[in-house]
Amino acid sequence: MPRMTQDSRSTVVKKRFKRRLVRLKWQLWTLFLAWKDPHTPMMARIIIAVAVAYAVSPIDLIPDFIPVLGQLDDLLLLPLLVALAMRLIPQKVLAKNRRLAWHRYTSGKRIKTKAGSIAAAAIVFVWIALTAALLLGLRSCLTQSA
Repeated sequence: MPRMTQDSRSTVVKKRFKRRLVRLKWQLWTLFLAWKDPHTPMMARIIIAVAVAYAVSPIDLIPDFIPVLGQLDDLLLLPLLVALAMRLIPQKVLAKNRRLAWHRYTSGKRIKTKAGSIAAAAIVFVWIALTAALLLGLRSCLTQSA
């Protein structure tokens, strides 16, 4: 059996990581569709909401600036919440929403909701406000030092 070089090993790791990202994206689409499905149990909907809230929240259990541990909680907790939510959804509902999610994912259709548009606008506004505050603070520091 031939030994793998460092380049071939990193290529294999990158491909595996990319496959997992595609799978996670497909699972998130499935969960979104299942969340909207009236046959999804309330407990599964709550777990889905917690997973999404945790994924987009700026507050983590372990702050990201702590090396390794900060990213580890995201890498472990989010997939565990996704797996738990999928176990709580009935198989027929899950199968139907997986098919819909795969169809939407492969066709490139994006989910457009009013809440998503408002959230995107809010995020852009916050980044613009932070940038403006930083520039104004920097300007005032420069004028005071001059």
